Amino acid sequence: MLKIFFIVFLVIAFVPPVRKFLFWLVVGRSMVNEQKKYNQKTRANTKREGDVHVDYVPKNAKGNDFKGGEYIDYEEVE
Repeated sequence: MLKIFFIVFLVIAFVPPVRKFLFWLVVGRSMVNEQKKYNQKTRANTKREGDVHVDYVPKNAKGNDFKGGEYIDYEEVE
């Protein structure tokens, strides 16, 4: 039994393709899944230029209630 563990250890330690494959099995799959989740979130949150999104519109909002604003003097700059 000890010989088998020793041989497996030697193969993992000294054969780069085996090491690369084991790394992909352990880390690669989860990394790919996290990247997919992140990409889906960013696609859902991104807005194209010119898109307008209104979060809240009060029910009693009327466009005719505006009585004017404050008058501000200005000077033309040449």
